[in-house]
Amino acid sequence: MMLSMTGYGKAELNQPHANFTIELKSLNSKQIDTNVKMSSVYRDKEIGLRKLLSEKLFRGKVELSIWREEIACVSRYSINKETIKAYHQQIDELRKELGYKEPFSDIYRDIMQTMVRMPEIITKGEEKADENEWQKIEECVHLAISNLIQFRTDEGKKLEHDIRNRITMITQLLEDIAPLAKQRIEKVKDNLQEKLGELESKNVEEYRFEQELIYYLEKQDITEEQVRLSSHLNYFIETIEAGFPNGKKLGFISQEIGREINTIGSKSLDASMQRVVVQMKDELEKIKEQLLNVL
Repeated sequence: MMLSMTGYGKAELNQPHANFTIELKSLNSKQIDTNVKMSSVYRDKEIGLRKLLSEKLFRGKVELSIWREEIACVSRYSINKETIKAYHQQIDELRKELGYKEPFSDIYRDIMQTMVRMPEIITKGEEKADENEWQKIEECVHLAISNLIQFRTDEGKKLEHDIRNRITMITQLLEDIAPLAKQRIEKVKDNLQEKLGELESKNVEEYRFEQELIYYLEKQDITEEQVRLSSHLNYFIETIEAGFPNGKKLGFISQEIGREINTIGSKSLDASMQRVVVQMKDELEKIKEQLLNVL
């Protein structure tokens, strides 16, 4: 089973005094990287939320947002009457000093409008956390996590289907290269015998020549690389089926697959084999790109 690191989850909560929207986003990352955005009232809950996200989501760059929209008519704002009285007293004293006579009603309205914009006139009451409310918010966070995991599962199925197809293609290419490798060895033998026939000197030690020939042919042989590559491909599929998270492990196996393909390529002094190797490398690179997003 394979899961994607990319995901999205959402949940909503409607309360008598406020509506809450919980959004959870996840992108690929080497480690778990969590970011929580919410009202400062519940800031003490942040550590618990980060721990929860780490336990449930394992890896990825995760962003949790808890949006709050007030719908209650009761306002937490109030007018500081004592401050207004103090401002008014100073304004009245200024009126007397400037020689204005009562009534002062012609500009009083403008003065009052100006005063309510003065510093410390409007005060905001302290917002307090509601534990019952938080319990319901936390339930919605769990729901958003479940939705994100389902999103990851659906995306993971698509990734797995594509990667399996490419592994199958590399396996097929490995089978295609076997007869080419055999033909290449025969061609190398014929070339060596032809070169030997062109030598003027007949003082070539037959035993020594055979030893050198065997050594040279062994250096050209790719049987070991073929066996190891086949083993790595099978192990790759076994790891997919073993469970998750397996993205990192699959990445390590893909590196080993790449080493064997590169070695086969370096030994393939044949155009037909080189074309097959290039196709194998192309499929592997696409697999590696997909693995960057696998949990």
